This record gives sequence, structure tokens and C-alpha cells, in this order.
Amino acid sequence: MLDLKSLETFIWTMRLGGFRRAAERLNTTQPAISARIAQLQDELGVLLFERVGRRVAPTPQAMVLLTYAERMMALRAELLDAVADRQAIRGVIRLGVAETVVHTWLSRLIERLNALYPGVSLEIEVETSPSLREALLRHELDVAVMLGSYTDIRFKTVPVGNYPLGWVVSPSLPIPAEPVSLQDLAAWPIITFSRTTQPYGVIREMFSSIGLPVRMFGNSSLASVVRMALDSVGVSVIPTAIVQRELADGRLRLVRSQSPLPNLSFSAAYPANQDNHMAAVVARLAVEVAAEYGALHALTDTGQAAVEQGAGDLAAD
Repeated sequence: MLDLKSLETFIWTMRLGGFRRAAERLNTTQPAISARIAQLQDELGVLLFERVGRRVAPTPQAMVLLTYAERMMALRAELLDAVADRQAIRGVIRLGVAETVVHTWLSRLIERLNALYPGVSLEIEVETSPSLREALLRHELDVAVMLGSYTDIRFKTVPVGNYPLGWVVSPSLPIPAEPVSLQDLAAWPIITFSRTTQPYGVIREMFSSIGLPVRMFGNSSLASVVRMALDSVGVSVIPTAIVQRELADGRLRLVRSQSPLPNLSFSAAYPANQDNHMAAVVARLAVEVAAEYGALHALTDTGQAAVEQGAGDLAAD
């Protein structure tokens, strides 16, 4: 009878392209991976991998087996979802998140998952959305919560919320009378997401489309962006949700501008093959927790921020 562990090992060896990476993914050793593959080959009576130079390549039989193996693992996931006691489910989920999530509802997600599935652990990676997409493609993450939608047919994507951007400054920064023009804002460095991100490109285009030179200080750490705003380095463009405390106590303030900023739209993506039951569960919980956070903090309105800035949606691939 085919062993599910051997099938899982086979699937990851196929997806990741080798025994070493499969061993890293399954937290085991290469000899253990080799032994499981050998056992599977013995049970089926066919060769699944063959040496091509220094690499191991799948045989035609392996390509056929992959389809059936993924269907069997998907059925196992359905069974767990329908029958298993949550307390009995064990595993590790590698979750990638954009930093905006860290500053908003990530801790609530961890608490919810721990309460419902105490045997499931999270390994969390905080990266920019482009890096999260790449990690998801390389199967280095099980779920990624990132900016924009994800249209690769190999993955399922669910929206998890919108976050208004705002022009945020220290009260000590001598900003002209509001509503402020882009020309006035360009007198200061614009501090925002790193240059590889979509918001950076959109903000730069706002200035360049009217022929206005601007100094852009891209930063991969939103905490650093907030710190630079507090230190009056320039005008920060950040999600208003992550500076609610600083805005409330007067250490930062929102600047009304003549030019609207877009919303940031986030989504959770996970493999579409459904052979990882908990990946879908974590994505579903992320949607629930983000909605609760949005309702609590009125993220779709955000006081005067969305009204005064006329935010649109930024949700491209």
C-alpha cells in the first residue's frame, strides 16, 4: 500500500527539483528522502528519477504519478478538514507577510491560529511583496499575504483588506497651507516603501507625470519610514493604519493634499492544489482577522484620511 509520507516526499522532490531541497522543505536529511523515494519505486516497480549528469531528472512515469499523488494528498486535506479534531492536527506553516500586516493584525492572526490549532506552528517571514511572490513561486512559503492580487493559476488568492495611504509628517515640519500641492511636497524628501515595490513606482509617477523632480527615499522597513517622519527628515507616504498611535498623540499628522493617494489592497495566496490543508485554513483566518481589524479601526474610512485624499485602489499584479 502506498505510504502518504513517501508520496509527500515525491511531490516535494518534483516541485523543488531535487532531493536536497526536498529534505530542507520536509526538515529531514537527503538519505531519508532517498530512502522514501526508493521505497516508492519498489512499491510501484518503476524508476521515478534518473541521473542526468550531476542532476536527478524525473522519468515519464514520475510525471504521470505526480498528478495522482497530488490528487491523493488533496483528498487527504479534504478528509482532515471534514473529520479531524483540530486539537490533533500538527504541522508547521511558513507564512510570509508584508510589513503593513505586522503593524496591524498579524498578532491577532497568531492568537487565533494558536487557539484553534494549538499543534500548528508558524514560521514567519517579513519581506516586500515582490520578494514574497518569488518565495511563493519557489515553494519557500505556504501562504503569503502581500500587496496586490496574484493571478498565477497555480495559486489561489483571496482579498484581505484595503489600507489608505497618507501624506504623514512631523508637526515641526514647516508645511505650507493645506491642501498642499505636489510642488510644495516635492520640496522635501518623500520617504516611503522600497524602490522595488508598486507604491514607490506609483508615487514617483505622480511627480514625474507633471515634470516635477523629487527626492525619493525608499525604505524596506516601514518602522524606519515612521522613525524618519518623527525625526522630520521629510514627508512620509505610509498606510495610516500603522501610525494611528502617533497621529492620536500628535507626534505625527496627516497632510491634506491636492493629489489623492491610492489605497493599498492586500491579498493572501496559497497553492491551488489544496494538498496543504492548513495553508487554506491560515489564508481563511487571515481574511477573518483582517476584516475584524478593519471594522474595529474603520480602515475603509479612516476618519478624514480617505475622505480628504479621495483614495483609489492599488491592486495590480
